[in-house]
Amino acid sequence: RSVIKKLRERNEFLKEKAIDPYATSPEITPPRVAKEEEERKKAEEAAKKAEEKRKKDEEKRLEAEKKAEEERLAEEARRKGKILPDISCSYVPLLLSSDRRYIAWLSVVAVAYNYNIWLSPARLAFPYHSETANPFWIFFDVLSDVVNVIDIVVWQPRLQFVKAGDIIVTMTKVHYRKSYRFKTDIFSIIPFDLLSLHFGFSTIFRVNRFIRIESFFEFSDRLESIMAKAYIWRVARTTGYLLYMLHLNACAYYVASVHQGLATTTWVYDGKGTAYLRCYYFAVRSLINIGGLPEPVTLFEIIFQMTNFFIGVFVFSSLIGQMRDVIGAATAAQTYFRASMDGCVAYMNTYTIPKLVQNRVRTWYNYTWASQGMLDESELLEKMPLVMRIAIAVDINLATFQKIQLFQGCDQQMLVDMLLRLKSIIYLPGDFVVKKGDIGKEMYVIKSGAVQVVGGPDNSIVFVTLKAGCVFGEISLLQSAKDGGNRRTANVRAYGFANLFVLEKKDLFDILVHYPESQKVLAKKGRQLVKSKAPAGAATKEEKQKGLALFGQRPPTPKLFKAFGNLRKSGLLDNFRGIS
Repeated sequence: RSVIKKLRERNEFLKEKAIDPYATSPEITPPRVAKEEEERKKAEEAAKKAEEKRKKDEEKRLEAEKKAEEERLAEEARRKGKILPDISCSYVPLLLSSDRRYIAWLSVVAVAYNYNIWLSPARLAFPYHSETANPFWIFFDVLSDVVNVIDIVVWQPRLQFVKAGDIIVTMTKVHYRKSYRFKTDIFSIIPFDLLSLHFGFSTIFRVNRFIRIESFFEFSDRLESIMAKAYIWRVARTTGYLLYMLHLNACAYYVASVHQGLATTTWVYDGKGTAYLRCYYFAVRSLINIGGLPEPVTLFEIIFQMTNFFIGVFVFSSLIGQMRDVIGAATAAQTYFRASMDGCVAYMNTYTIPKLVQNRVRTWYNYTWASQGMLDESELLEKMPLVMRIAIAVDINLATFQKIQLFQGCDQQMLVDMLLRLKSIIYLPGDFVVKKGDIGKEMYVIKSGAVQVVGGPDNSIVFVTLKAGCVFGEISLLQSAKDGGNRRTANVRAYGFANLFVLEKKDLFDILVHYPESQKVLAKKGRQLVKSKAPAGAATKEEKQKGLALFGQRPPTPKLFKAFGNLRKSGLLDNFRGIS
């Protein structure tokens, strides 16, 4: 009984322990936090953090508003203290763009600069100052200075600039004031002319205007960037350099003649005629080394003439070399064209190509050069970045490709990729673009000119004439060579000179690898176009057969069975049975 009692107690103990594991622990039962209490504390902590964040945000907002108010008040105070108000930058051209308004203004600045560098030496050397002429000189001097001041105060501080690839539009004034150009510009407009009130009217006090040469070079560079034939300006500018050097030499010759005494020797200016023209004529003959000059007499005249000769050889040779480079760069493309044509003609003469073929080759060269100014457009486009090539291709051909029925519904990016694979080919009058029975590997887009679809025994029948913007041969791009499906079905001949864009099948398939959805669309449309262009009465292979035609023609009866059937019909088989 004691054993049974102990077993029952142990059983009750184990049941109670299974229900409450802490019941038999000698230690105090650990406190149990209610779930609601934990959630309440978490909510209180989250609310406390949100309140702290709100207070911080509020402090930041108040601080930003205070700072903005201070900046506004400072800006108002600065504007009140300025003599000239700020002008909106909306009309000011971007530094990187070729804005014609800014270039027009730079042309005014260039005229003012040339006024100073051309007329100041002449006024300093020749006796052009008088009581009658001085008011006019003062007026034009002030006018040129006003142009420079407007450029320095209004335009230059508002030019945007590029820093680390970013276009900066807010710190333009600070950037200009910290630049080296600002220092030279400020020095160039210092009014040293006021010293004329004490020392007498002279242009020597305007020499500081010469250092604004950067404005002239900026105008020259920007003008080249917008000209279709920039070499014209380069030739004119180089010629101007030569004329200016002769101008300075003419001024120096007149000063030397005055120093020696007019008409004192046979070498100096004799004081007859127009002084400037006579001295300029001497400078031309001296610097260009034409010869026929009077012999110098004094030591000063000999040194001056020798210096003239040395400077003339150096300057004239440099300018002539520069002129050669300018003209060579302007005619580089034409030189390449002539060299290519001459090389091709020499090749044909070497292999005694018939004259008819040679004449057609020459015609192709001449027309290609006359129509597009180059032999291969792809050579020029390959030098451009991809984004520029895409922009040009989209502008020329995207609208035409979007009208092609075969490509409607395809991905636009796929069309752009196709445009980059187009190749330009020029066909001469009478050239066959495609012939009936040829393997179709290309699609053609007419860029200019016209082509004719011809037929008949001697291709004298014209079925249709296709002009610029039309497309032909697109079906052959998607047809396979199985059963001759990609064979050309007509002759297409150039009517006059025709410039065509060609898209090859290989290029199209390389593109479709990246556009599987467009590939499905093209395959479906290709089948539809083939069906629509098939003859109306022709039955296609895919047409389903109905009725008894599904079983086909009944095969013939074997000869053995035919023989037994004939015996039965004739009664011979029954006779054999009776005999038996």
